[in-house]
Amino acid sequence: MTQSAKPIRVLVAGLGNMGRSHALAYHRNPDFEIVGLVNRSPVDLPEELRSYPVETSFPEALKRMGPDLASINTYSDSHAQFAIQAMEAGAHVFLEKPIATNVEDAVRVVECAKKNDRKLVVGYILRHHPSWMTLIEKARELGGPYVFRLNLNQQSSGPTWATHKSLMETTSPIVDCGVHYVDVMCQITDAKAVKVRGMGLRLSDEIAPDMYNYGHFQVIFEDGSVGWYEAGWGPMMSESAFFVKDIVSPNGCVSIMMPESIKSDDVDTHTKTSLIRLHKAETDKNGDFVKPDTDLSMEDEPGHDELCAREQAYVLKAIREDIDLGRHMNDAVQSLRICLAADESVRTGREVDL
Repeated sequence: MTQSAKPIRVLVAGLGNMGRSHALAYHRNPDFEIVGLVNRSPVDLPEELRSYPVETSFPEALKRMGPDLASINTYSDSHAQFAIQAMEAGAHVFLEKPIATNVEDAVRVVECAKKNDRKLVVGYILRHHPSWMTLIEKARELGGPYVFRLNLNQQSSGPTWATHKSLMETTSPIVDCGVHYVDVMCQITDAKAVKVRGMGLRLSDEIAPDMYNYGHFQVIFEDGSVGWYEAGWGPMMSESAFFVKDIVSPNGCVSIMMPESIKSDDVDTHTKTSLIRLHKAETDKNGDFVKPDTDLSMEDEPGHDELCAREQAYVLKAIREDIDLGRHMNDAVQSLRICLAADESVRTGREVDL
């Protein structure tokens, strides 16, 4: 931080897994100053965060503390409301994904940012992950059209299953986590999604009758690329194939490889990659591969808290350097639109045209 630049005063709302990690990122970065924390229920905080005041009402804390930045990490159904309140009060916003629970509200959030000339950074953590940046780069080098094979199933129990059940009060698994991976698809192909087909199943009596905890959808893109994404939560889910990250093209494929010892309900595993394998499809006159597969080791990749620190460093840069976030915001709306179309397809049994 330069001597002339004052720390950015930040109010952190929502202190679950993501909120705590983001709060730690602000606490450890001298360019930020936490003015308060918000959580609607009592929460056990890490030692580093226990000196900050904890409020239960975001609107009241926002009005009283007047932060430069509101970091919103609450459940999805409050994202749009809190983001708009913060920006209309003059604060920039970091908003955990998804940007809203419907496309109309997502558009309202983006329009509010533009109208009030506020920075809006949406929590697409994989955009700040060196391994995922490498995956996208290598896939684009292969050239399309692409087949995207992506999933994140979680065999959850105890507190993690409780969190999943709370999330499913408003958001299905394929929307909550799907926006990350649809965003990756869109970054690789740069083509517009034109059709979505979804299916899902309610595998537990512990969730609402109109909710499903397993879902799968297919996306068709304008350039001919196709993709599928799968997400399931709960104690009944299998650990055998919880993490598939494969990008296939006519020229080969690039894949994230994970050791079998990794557990699906460990939040750190949702971003870890272990290694990236690059396979080239070229063969010689005998039909044998010309080049061996290339393994790119990712052993030193950042952990979850460090990724959150990188994400918040980008928020700081966006504010201080006045970065144009127009594409970033539009991409957040686009990935949500696709995942919500998948959710609609699951519920109606019909293909959705975009």
